[in-house]
Amino acid sequence: MKFGKRLKKHIEETLPEWRDKFLSYKDLKKLVRLISSGQPSSVVEAAFIQLLDAEIDKFNAFFVEQEEEFIIRQKELQERIKRVMESQPSEAEYAKEMSKISKDIVNFHGEMVLLENYSSINYTGLAKILKKYDKQTGRLLRLPFIEKVLEQPFFTTEIISKLVKECESTIDLLFPASDQKSQQGEKKALVAMEQTIFRSTVAALMTMQELRKGSSTYGQFSLPPLSLPDMDLLQSFHLPSPIPIL
Repeated sequence: MKFGKRLKKHIEETLPEWRDKFLSYKDLKKLVRLISSGQPSSVVEAAFIQLLDAEIDKFNAFFVEQEEEFIIRQKELQERIKRVMESQPSEAEYAKEMSKISKDIVNFHGEMVLLENYSSINYTGLAKILKKYDKQTGRLLRLPFIEKVLEQPFFTTEIISKLVKECESTIDLLFPASDQKSQQGEKKALVAMEQTIFRSTVAALMTMQELRKGSSTYGQFSLPPLSLPDMDLLQSFHLPSPIPIL
């Protein structure tokens, strides 16, 4: 599948409120085509670079905002768990509260995975469009621009990756492997409550896996191969994929 179609498909599958935050790949591709058609190159190239810079600003603003929100939500979830543990509620009250918390954690985990994928797919789109630009103009913009991208907040996912692992540890704590069989029905119910995010998360994980296979298309600009403990976590729910995986 060509990248433009893959990006369009992914945007359709992600959270509605995120859809205008992705790379304007189609608009950038139109500018590259204008260069190919013999339009005044200096004007079009200036417009291309201006749009690229605007896209980077858009990615950073959205990513940083989401990252800050996730840090706060992680602390809030831990505090909620601590309060329930320390309040010594009845068995029924404990089960009710932990069920609510578990639903929120599954939801939260899915959103963070989506943000990791947001970084990956936008980086890949930039590498793709810059390759097309260099090919059409004979310039070498890709290398210096990608070097700049690697230092941008939206590309730096260490904090989010750490939060994802902490979230997975919390889920393992709430659903111990030794008691997995008895908890299976509750896991299914929790995930079913958040089908929109769950579907988007599965799509995001598969997209991340495809983008990081080490395609020769990018060479030195490729994302590194990706290990997906997140997919193992989702498979532990024993749920069939809710969307077709191509």
